Amino acid sequence: MKIGVLLSGCGVYDGSEIHESVFTLLAIEENEGEAICFAPDKNQAHVINHLDGTVEKEEIRNTLKESARIARGNIKSINKTSIDDFDALVIPGGFGAAKNLNRWAFDGPDGEIDPAVKHLILDMVEAKKPIVGLCMGPTVIASALQGTGIGTKLTVGSDKEKSPYEIKEISEGMESLGAMSVMKAINEICFDEENRIITAPCYMMEASISEVRANIKQAIDKLFTLLKN
Repeated sequence: MKIGVLLSGCGVYDGSEIHESVFTLLAIEENEGEAICFAPDKNQAHVINHLDGTVEKEEIRNTLKESARIARGNIKSINKTSIDDFDALVIPGGFGAAKNLNRWAFDGPDGEIDPAVKHLILDMVEAKKPIVGLCMGPTVIASALQGTGIGTKLTVGSDKEKSPYEIKEISEGMESLGAMSVMKAINEICFDEENRIITAPCYMMEASISEVRANIKQAIDKLFTLLKN
């Protein structure tokens, strides 16, 4: 099985969350799948100093080139990618998903989505090919499906447990786009059987690295069960 992995840079605050991305690649291999990494070939929204969280105003980085750090260079542009290249799609989280794939981090649910990302997700859903959204990845799915009449169940976590983020607010934002938000803890995943979409909270919750690893494995294992049935 070939699994597309849509990256958004390298680093939690301005790109793909590195742990989530690597755990995704590991879980795909553990299921005897082949990961195909790709990313938008454009400048990141900005560059963040990961030591203190400040914006490096004079620095410009390319999303595809930064994503290549995670993929060890084995990556291509989303514009050179087709859903015919893989059987399923995974979108790891990190602020890059909400900055470089869509603009949720800046404009909330009203933020624009990258056109190529939108078309890819729409094509996947229409083709009934499964999608996995991790962490903030579900907001990208919700943005892509806005206005299509395709209602899907998605989770970014639970507002009943500890989180460093506004889970309730983000969940309500996804609902404003037409999705149904489901509250799930770090040891749970959300499965939308009708649309073949799997989502998992990961680092949206206050979680250890081992808990995030287990949550991602849970989601990817479910994906391969779906693909094999």
